[in-house]
Amino acid sequence: MNRFAHRGLLTLCLLAVGIGQALAHSADEHAGHTPPKSASAESAQVKFADVALVDQNGKTVRLEKDLVSNKIVVMSFIYTSCTTVCPVVSSIMGKVQKQLGARVGTEVQLVSISIDPQRDDAKRLNDYARTFQNGPGWSWITGSPQSVNETLKGLGSFSGDFKNHQPLILVGDGNSRHWMRYYGFTDPAVLTREVEKLSGQRNAHAKHTAIAMEHQP
Repeated sequence: MNRFAHRGLLTLCLLAVGIGQALAHSADEHAGHTPPKSASAESAQVKFADVALVDQNGKTVRLEKDLVSNKIVVMSFIYTSCTTVCPVVSSIMGKVQKQLGARVGTEVQLVSISIDPQRDDAKRLNDYARTFQNGPGWSWITGSPQSVNETLKGLGSFSGDFKNHQPLILVGDGNSRHWMRYYGFTDPAVLTREVEKLSGQRNAHAKHTAIAMEHQP
């Protein structure tokens, strides 16, 4: 074997070793992080645990009372050290915020709940939020592991291994208790249309109620 052929073979061997190490590192970091299912949706029953949580500003909040009640809500589940599924889900949420504009923070509330509360404190969530959030009306939530786990169980999104979670977004009306659960990387326009539908149902119900009150003796 001449000198150039030997050098080429050595380079190929080193490259193969490097790729192997990179794949091993990636597999270890995201162990169990299975590829997302294709986008699908189903109606959902949710229950809000009455526990104290913390938002990205360090403020204590209760999910139903402070963020969900009287709001149309778009809710996701993420953790800040995730580099695969979670940034995509947060990007989808960011596009929903952009599409809904000034309605976010008034009629609509966005919520992202960390499923890794042991590492994701308020400061870490605040730093993470800056990449995706543009404007008010988007709360990033963490808390004690017990409080977060109770919350996730009530919402049907608890996983014993948080790295094994599938992309999931909930959309619902805090007043009517009508909720949809969206799996996979859902088109932001689909989520926005669900918000519009819930808003339309609210307006129709309010109009109906007003007419009924007018005709009361």
